Amino acid sequence: MAARGHVQDPNDRRLRPIYDYLDNGNNKMAIQQADKLLKKHKDLHCAKVLKAIGLQRTGRQDEAFTLAQEVATLEPTDDNSLQALTILYREMHRPELVTKLYEAAVRKVPSSEEYHSHLFMAYARVGEYKKMQQAGMALYKIVPKNPYYFWSVMSLVMQAISAQDDKLSQTMFLPLAERMVEKMVKEEKIEAEAEVQLYFMILERLGKYVEALELIRGPLGEKLTSELQSRENKCMKLYRRLERWPDCNALSRKLLLKNPDDWQFYLSYFDSLFHLIDQAWTPPEEGEHCAEGEVHHSTAQAIGFVEERVTVEEAKESRPLRGPYLARLELIQRLRERGSPEEHQLGEPVELMIQFFVKFGDKLCCITDLKIFLDLLTPDQHIQFVNRLTEAVPLGAPGEDGIALPGDTRALQRHLCVAQLSRSLGLHHALDTDAKQGLIRELKVHYRHGLQFGKSCLKTELQFSDMYCLMAAHVYIDLWTDTGDEGMLWQCLGLLEEGLSHSPSNAQFKLLLLLLFCRLGAFEPVVDLYSSLDAKHVQHDTIGYLLTRYAESLGQFAAASQSCNFSLRFFHSNQKDTSEYIIQAYKYGAFEKIPEFISFRSRLNNSLHFAQVRTERMLLDLLLEADISSPLEESVKSMGLCPEEDDIPWENLRDNRDLTVLVSWNPKDRQLSEEQRQQSLEEEALWLKVRSLTLRLVSCLSTLIHPPSQRNSEKTTENGVAAKPSLLQTLLSQLEATLNQAAQYTEKHSEQQYPFLGPPSTRMTQALASGSCQCQLSALQLSAHIQELEATGLDESAELQTQISNCFKSLVAQLQGIVDKCKGDLMEMTDSQCRTHPSQLENLVFFVETISIVLWVSSHCSSILRPLKSSLQKKKKKKKETSAAVPVVFSGFVEFVEGLQGLISQVVENIRSQESSLTALKLGALCLQGHAQSEEDLTFTKTAVDKVQASYLRSLQEVSELLKKRADTVKSLKI
Repeated sequence: MAARGHVQDPNDRRLRPIYDYLDNGNNKMAIQQADKLLKKHKDLHCAKVLKAIGLQRTGRQDEAFTLAQEVATLEPTDDNSLQALTILYREMHRPELVTKLYEAAVRKVPSSEEYHSHLFMAYARVGEYKKMQQAGMALYKIVPKNPYYFWSVMSLVMQAISAQDDKLSQTMFLPLAERMVEKMVKEEKIEAEAEVQLYFMILERLGKYVEALELIRGPLGEKLTSELQSRENKCMKLYRRLERWPDCNALSRKLLLKNPDDWQFYLSYFDSLFHLIDQAWTPPEEGEHCAEGEVHHSTAQAIGFVEERVTVEEAKESRPLRGPYLARLELIQRLRERGSPEEHQLGEPVELMIQFFVKFGDKLCCITDLKIFLDLLTPDQHIQFVNRLTEAVPLGAPGEDGIALPGDTRALQRHLCVAQLSRSLGLHHALDTDAKQGLIRELKVHYRHGLQFGKSCLKTELQFSDMYCLMAAHVYIDLWTDTGDEGMLWQCLGLLEEGLSHSPSNAQFKLLLLLLFCRLGAFEPVVDLYSSLDAKHVQHDTIGYLLTRYAESLGQFAAASQSCNFSLRFFHSNQKDTSEYIIQAYKYGAFEKIPEFISFRSRLNNSLHFAQVRTERMLLDLLLEADISSPLEESVKSMGLCPEEDDIPWENLRDNRDLTVLVSWNPKDRQLSEEQRQQSLEEEALWLKVRSLTLRLVSCLSTLIHPPSQRNSEKTTENGVAAKPSLLQTLLSQLEATLNQAAQYTEKHSEQQYPFLGPPSTRMTQALASGSCQCQLSALQLSAHIQELEATGLDESAELQTQISNCFKSLVAQLQGIVDKCKGDLMEMTDSQCRTHPSQLENLVFFVETISIVLWVSSHCSSILRPLKSSLQKKKKKKKETSAAVPVVFSGFVEFVEGLQGLISQVVENIRSQESSLTALKLGALCLQGHAQSEEDLTFTKTAVDKVQASYLRSLQEVSELLKKRADTVKSLKI
C-alpha cells in the first residue's frame, strides 16, 4: 500500500487501520472504517480515496470512480492522497488520470522535486514522450542532477523511435539529443556509465559509427564496466557495421588469445578472415597492420592459428576447453562450402569428431556440439562413425539379454551421446519394424539400469537416464506413424508415465505426454500436465499454443475456459508490467533497455497467440452463457464486442510460438523446415480470420435481435436495425471469401503434414470436412434474408418466403450431415487392442458450436416473424377471413424448429449410447496383442488408457449438458 509517512502525524495514525484492512484483503472492513473516519473528519481526503480503493476491489467501480473524482477535482497536494489515488487509478487501468493529478500538484507546488519526478514517471506510464522531455528539463532546472537531464535526452530518443516519419527522427529528434549530450561532454559533466551508453545509442541510431567508435575507444569508453568485455563487443559490432574487416579480425584474434573458448569471437574471426580473402587484402609494408594489431588474411594463417590453439589445449594438464576443437571443425565446414582443398590440412572430419567425443563425450553438451557438424560426414561413413564411437564407450560385460551396460554416469552419458548421434544421422529411421522394437527394448533396459545412479536425486532433479526413455518414446511414435498400429502409441504413453513417476520434474516428458493425449482427443489429463510445467511469464505466449489449440475442440469447455485464462492473464498484465519495467529503467539509468521493453510490449500486443486466445475465449463464453436471444445480447454487451471494429493487427501479427520446444534428434530432412513454419503461420492466420469474422457476425446478430416491447421504438429502429444490414452483408461476404480461401488452402496442402514434433494443425481442415463452417455461414445468411423480409413485408415477398423456407430445410439437412459424422464409438476394443476415433469428438463440438449459431439465428427469425404473424391475424379478424392460406415462411419455420428438436434429441441419444459403450469397455483385459510387455509396462499403459477413457466420458458429459440447454432453447422458439 501507500507509504504511511511519519507515525507522529495524527492523520497517519487515523488512516493506519484502513491501510491494514486493505493490505490484508479485508475490503469491506476498510470501507466501514473509512466511513467512520469521514463522519468525524469530513475533509480527510485520503480516507475518501482509501474507501474508493475498497469499493473498487469489491466490484463497485462506478461508486469508486465518483469518490475518486470528488477528491481529484480538489487537486490535493498531500502525499497520502496522491499515492492512494495513483494506486486506485492503476487498478482501474486509467494511468492517464495519474498525469492530471501530478500536473495539478506541480502547478501548486512548482519547486517540489518529488512531484516533478512523479509527473515524469506518470507520463512514462502512458508513453507521452514529448511531455516527458519537458518534465525532465523542468526537473533539471529545479534540481540540476545529471539523471534528470538524461531523462529528458532519453525522452527525445523515444520520440525518434516512436515517430512514424523516419526523416523527422534523423533530422530533428536524434540530432537534438546528440547536441544535448555533447553539451554535457564539453562541460565535462558526464558522470555515469548510463550516460555514455545513451550517447553511444544516439550515435548508433544516427549511423555515426566512426564517432561512436571514437567514443568507445576514448576516455569516456572507460566508464563501460558493468558488462564483461563491453567495450570490445561494442567495437566489434561497429567494425562489422563499418566493414573494417582488418580491425575486426585483429580484435577477434586478440580476444581469442585471452579466452580461447569464446565462440562468438571465433565466428567474428572466420567471418572477417574470408571477407579479407575475398577482397585480396594485404597488410601495409611498414607499421602495424591496423589499430588493433596483427591481421590474419590467408587460409594458411587461420589454419595455423586454430591448430596452435588446439596444441595449447593438448599441452594442458587440466581438462581442455572445447572451443578450439570445435573451431577446427567450423573452419573445415567453411572451407568445404567455399570448395577450398585446404580443408584436408586440418585432418579428416570423422577422425576429428571421434577425437572430440573421446575428450568430451561425457559432457551433456557433446551431442549439441557435434550435431551441427554431422553434415561433414558422408552417408557411407555414418555406420562406421557410430561403431567407432561405441568402441570408445566403456561398457561392462553383456548380461543375460546380451546388452552391455555402463558402470557409472560418465560412461552412461557417453553411451547416450552415441544413441543420440545415431538418431540424428537417421540410423534409427532406417531400421525395419522388428529392429525398431529391438532398439526400444535396448533403450528401456538402459533407462531402467540408469535409474540406480539417481536414487539420491531430489524430486526436482532429472534422472541421468531420462533421455533413453524419451528416445524410446520417439521410436514408438515412429512405429505408430509408419504402421498405424495404435498399440505403439499406448505403449509410448505407458513408458512416458513411467518416466514421469521417476522424474516428476521432467518437462520433456510432460510436453510429449501433453501432445500425445491431445492427439488422442483426451484433454482432461492435459490441464494438470500443463499446470505442473509451471509456465512463467512469456512462456504463456511461446508454448501456450500446445494447450489452447485443443482446449475447446475436445469438448471440455470448463477446462478450455481455464486454459484461455492462463494465457490471457499474462497478456493483460503485460501492459501494466512493461510500464513498471520502463520506469525502473529510467530510475536506474538502464536507457538501452527502454527500447527493448517497448519492442517487447509491442511484440506481445501483436502476438498471433494473443489474438487467437482472445477470439476463442469470447466465442467460448458466448457458447456457454448465451442460451437464448436476450442473454446473447447481454453477453455481447458485457464483453464490449463491437462488430464494426476489427481489433486484430493483421499487418503486424507476430508468430511468437516456440516450435522447437520439444527435444528432437531427427535428421534434417525430418525436422520442421522454414517453408513449413511459414505454411503453419498462414494456416493459423486464415483460421483466426474465420473465427474472428464468425465472432463479429454473432455480435452483429445480437444487435439485430430486439425484445418485442422495443420493436416499434423509433430510436431502436434507427440506431439498432437500420444501420446494421449493410454491415451484416459486408461481414457475410468477407466470411464467404475467407472460407473459399480456406478451402483452396486445404486442398493445396492436403498431402503435406508437419513433423509430429512440429506445430499442431489448426481445426480448419476438420471444420471444413465436417461441414460446420458452411452450415454456420448458411445460418448467418438466413438472418440477412429475414431482415429483408421484415423490410419488404408479407404481402410482396412470396418468392423471398419460398427462398427462406428452402433455407430452413437446407440448414436441417446440413446439420444432419454433421450429426452423421459424430456417430460411432470414440473408443473400441478389437482383437484385444484399443482403438480411438478422436475426430468424432471434434465433430461433436463443431455440431454444438453450429447448433448454437443456428439457434441464435432462429431466435432472430422468431423475433421478426412473431410480429408479422400477429399483424396478419389482426388483418384476418378485420376481414373475417378464416380459410386464407398460411404464409409458407411460417409453416417452414415451424417445421424447421421441429427438425432442430429432432436433431438435438438424436445427438443426445447418440452421446448416451457412446457413454454406455465407453463405460462397458473391459479395459482391464487390455493386453495389446503382439506386443510383449512386462507387468510394470502394462500397469503404466493401463493408467494412460484409463485417463483417456475418463477424459472421453467427461467430454461427452459436458457436450451432453450443453446440448440439453440448447434443447430448452428450442422449446422457447415460438411464433
